[in-house]
Amino acid sequence: MSTHFSGAVGSEDWISQAEAARIRGVSRQAIARLIGKGRFRVLRIGGKTLLKRADVKSYQPEEPGRPRK
Repeated sequence: MSTHFSGAVGSEDWISQAEAARIRGVSRQAIARLIGKGRFRVLRIGGKTLLKRADVKSYQPEEPGRPRK
């Protein structure tokens, strides 16, 4: 899927869920779960969900398990 929109400023900054999954080395479903948890800012256009490339690249997963006090 191409993420380049003619005339859109900064359009190369927005990527598809599939591209985000490739960058992170996870499944598209894993990205969808993170979106559902509010971990990424998204842009929804015409039924497509796009994510900020910088957010995907800089995302640091939380430590698994119970939070420490």
